[in-house]
Formats: sequence, structure tokens, C-alpha cells
Amino acid sequence: MIVVKLMGGLGNQMFQYATGRRLALRHGVPLKLDLTFLEGNQAGSTPRRFALHCFAIEAAKATPWEVALMTGRGTSFVLHSVFARLSGAIRGFSQYRERWFQYDPEVLCLPDNVYLEGYWQSPRYFDDSAEIIRREFNLKTEPEGKNRELADRIDSVAAVSLHVRRGDYVTDPVTNAVHGICGPDYYDAAVTTMTQLVKEPEFFVFSDDPAWCREELKVSFPIHYIDNNRNQPHEDLRLMSRCRYHIIANSSFSWWGAWLCQQPDKLVITPKRWFNDPSVNTNDMIPVGWHRL
Repeated sequence: MIVVKLMGGLGNQMFQYATGRRLALRHGVPLKLDLTFLEGNQAGSTPRRFALHCFAIEAAKATPWEVALMTGRGTSFVLHSVFARLSGAIRGFSQYRERWFQYDPEVLCLPDNVYLEGYWQSPRYFDDSAEIIRREFNLKTEPEGKNRELADRIDSVAAVSLHVRRGDYVTDPVTNAVHGICGPDYYDAAVTTMTQLVKEPEFFVFSDDPAWCREELKVSFPIHYIDNNRNQPHEDLRLMSRCRYHIIANSSFSWWGAWLCQQPDKLVITPKRWFNDPSVNTNDMIPVGWHRL
């Protein structure tokens, strides 16, 4: 059994699932999801909830017993550890916390019965299982209504997804200090580059701040501001992944929108700077062939 701690928003949870799933596939064992953080008191941070329920994932929620056995935390830990020793059914638990941001090759060599705690933001953790991960990140339901119309439009044009992440990147001083934001200069340069490379592009803008986008984005080609999925980020993600071309923010959400796109000639523009701290090595996060700007 592999247990992975889920935390953060949809994009972060997807990285955590994908890495845990890859390790579970290696050992041929179930993957369990520890939702303790998401279901608990998240004072001092942007509140997040479990967001993977809409996908065709292959994992179950870890029970309090399983989390206690893996981590040594919880009021019933002693009882359960005694039970495990007596039954002899489960042995050799270990925890592995993320040591740094870049890819850590030791993760994929970990044994069975391990608890993963970290963000694991690199496709190198699951590159050799990419087909399985993409399949399991398919939504369980088909698009309906406005999303069906948008999907059909995206499929019929040279669609460019453009993601602007603001929200807590702007309003939360701690988050802003870590991530910063991609400003108008980045988007102006990215749009210019994209329009030089793509014939008759049509832009589809995804953002938690559509008012800012309407005011600041300078696009002289057809443009659509997607604002009908405020409480359904997975629907935005599906629409983004259907686009052939992508301008992403320093956000794991739009990273996944681009990565899930399976167009053979897709083009992805990503910001060079992912964090304010230049010492954070993000080389392993950006797939080969994506263009840093």
C-alpha cells in the first residue's frame, strides 16, 4: 500500500496523485489518499478541499487507521500499531518527505508501505506511466451546456488557452512572496510569440480574475473569456486540455491543462520564473519542448 498526503489546490493534488500512483503501479499495490489536511482546519492558508473526485482515479481514501500506522500520528496510533504487530499483516512502514523542489530519483525506488508527503511537481515522477495518468485524469462525465459549446468551438479552431492566475497570488502576502505573479509584460510577449507561430489563432482565457484580464490583456485576435466554471475548475481544465496551444501561468493548474493536451503538434509557452526565489530549481518541472519566456 502507498499512501500520499493531499494538500493544495487541484493542480497540486494532481501532482501528488500522479507520483503516488506511479509508485503504487511499480509495486502492484493500492494507492490510498490521506485527506486529513484537506478535511481539517487550514487556518493561515488558502482553504482547499478534495478536488479529484471528478476524475476516473484509481485510489481510495485512506482510513484513520492506515494514516496512523503510516505516520505514527493520531490518537489511536498505539492501539493500531499493537494490532499490526500481533496480526503480522502489515510491516515495514516508512515516511518520505520531499527534500527539495527538483526531481528526486530516490522516490521511485522507495519500497512498498510508504507514506509520501510533498508536492512532487515534476513529470519525471510519472513519465513512464503518462498514458495511465492521462486516462485516469479523464472526467467521469461529458461536457454539457456552455462547456459543450466551448469544447466544440475549441475543437474547430486554432485554439490557444491562456491562463492568468491571480487570486491568493495577489491577495495573500505570504503566497505572493513565494510565487509572485505573471504580469502584462509576460502575457504581451507570449501573445506576440504565439501569433507569430500560429495561423489565425483564437484565444480562450481562463482566470480567477476575468475583470483584470479584460482590462489588461492586449489581444487583437478573437478572444473568449471563460467565466462559467467558477466552482468547477475541472471543467476549465478539460477545456484547456482540448486547446492545441497554451500560454500558462506559474501555476500547477495551467501546467496540467497543457500537459493533458495530447495534440502531437502542441505548443506551450511557460514563464521562466516560477517562484520569486531564483535559487529554486524548476528545470525538472518544465517538459522538454515547452518554451520558457
